Amino acid sequence: MGQDVGTGKSRRGRPVELGGALVTLVEPHRGHEVAYNRWYERDHFYAGCMLGAWTLSGARYVATRDLKDLRAPGSTVAPDPAAGSYLSLYWIVAGKFGEWMEWGTRQVRWLVDAERMFPHRDHVHTVMYRFHSEVPGRHDGVPVELALDHRSPSLVLLLVDRAPGVGSAAVAAWWGEASPGAEVTAVFEPVPMPADAPSDVPGQGPGDRTLLLAFVDTDVAATWAPAWAGVPAALAGAGLGTVALLAPFKPTVPGTDTYADQLW
Repeated sequence: MGQDVGTGKSRRGRPVELGGALVTLVEPHRGHEVAYNRWYERDHFYAGCMLGAWTLSGARYVATRDLKDLRAPGSTVAPDPAAGSYLSLYWIVAGKFGEWMEWGTRQVRWLVDAERMFPHRDHVHTVMYRFHSEVPGRHDGVPVELALDHRSPSLVLLLVDRAPGVGSAAVAAWWGEASPGAEVTAVFEPVPMPADAPSDVPGQGPGDRTLLLAFVDTDVAATWAPAWAGVPAALAGAGLGTVALLAPFKPTVPGTDTYADQLW
């Protein structure tokens, strides 16, 4: 399952394999949401990430106020349930993840010097993750490498603080049985940010975390209460840990400001 940062060793035998991801959850300052959306999708999405060699794909998601209302309470990552409106994901090819991280740090520094950053926003959770494994859906038709391009109408982010002695493999195995229904779920583990990462990017948090990104081909809001709201209790009941963040998102509509007026 997965592979180590910076290595090219295949563990799944696919011709193109996911090696890691940049996951960045950001909150624009109120009154700047449209400007932020346009800056990010028209400049930073490409200049900050997609232009880099070894980037497989990227996608942006949004949590409108109705989706934020569904988040599990008591989040240690986003204590303010209104924070974390825009989520961006970038897939990096296996064997080049470490190289990509070095390039990304240099590139952001260059953008800072070129005054091409956006000051009116806060990072809620921006972390590099090493790919661990995938949990196939019922149809097994979408491998994780295609997940961002598949454009599922819903994405559920589940960040787990594992119990002592519990590994990501156990969390992934549990999710294979407990998942309320996803086309595919990508499982990741955090990687420390480079020492020279931008100062406004917070630390990764505990190292014993597991991130699950569940790509769902239905509107999860319609079935959240019966299907998804019980995930934290089920995880704790299985003795695997606690939920640091459980949050649904939907894709942005590139080239538009759709949803920018529905964040709060």
